Formats: sequence, C-alpha cells, structure tokens
Amino acid sequence: MSIDRQDLQPDGLVKPPQPYGQAIAVSCSKLLFVAGQLSVDVNGETVGSDIQSQTTKVYENLVGALASANATFADVVKMTTFLVNADDVAGYCDTRFEMFAKYLPEGPYPTNTMVVIDQLPKGEWLLEIEAIAALP
Repeated sequence: MSIDRQDLQPDGLVKPPQPYGQAIAVSCSKLLFVAGQLSVDVNGETVGSDIQSQTTKVYENLVGALASANATFADVVKMTTFLVNADDVAGYCDTRFEMFAKYLPEGPYPTNTMVVIDQLPKGEWLLEIEAIAALP
C-alpha cells in the first residue's frame, strides 16, 4: 500500500537544481517524525571528520530510523538540514546526490530546507538532518 502523493512544481517558482521538491501534497494515515540525526554510531561515537563522511553516516542513520517504521526514503516528504559551516554546502550537496542515487534513485525527492547554524552540541558534528515521512 502506498500513500497518495502529489509532487508539485508551482508556477512562478524555479525548478530546484538539487534533488528536492518544491511542494508535496499527501494523503496518508500516519506521519513519522524522525528526530535530527547526527554522524554517530550505535555507541554515540562520532563517525568521520569531514562533511562527506558525516553526511553519509547521517543518511545511513536516517535509513535506520525510517526502517523502524517500515518506511524508506520514498516515504519522506520533508527534510530539514542544519549545517555548521556554509563552506560545506557544496560537499554536502555532492554527497546528498550520491545518497539519493543509492536510496531514492527514481525520485521524487522530498522537500528540503537547509540552514547554516552557529554550532551543534559537539564541536566535531558538522550537520544534523531531521525528516518527516508520510506512511500509508
């Protein structure tokens, strides 16, 4: 069973150059809210010291959180990405392309808001991503 999902490209808005949608309308029976995921392993140890390796681990953690509700990236309708350093935007975007090629090769892509923040609770953490999935 799948959700009723309508991916929208509103008139007057530029088509996103990155893999995310402008607007998504869904009819579903349940929403899954995934807390911000960090680049940490099961023991809470930081994985990676650069934006690419940390982004990869964050996406792996998101996949695990989604799987706990029998969901996948195909169910994600909204993501919020928090980056600590604006200089990491390009590296993050490149790695996001790789992650979506792996976990969501056919699209459609979720909406995404990216913000650059001052810091996360630990200085070695470079990003945090939260997600909302629509479930049937």
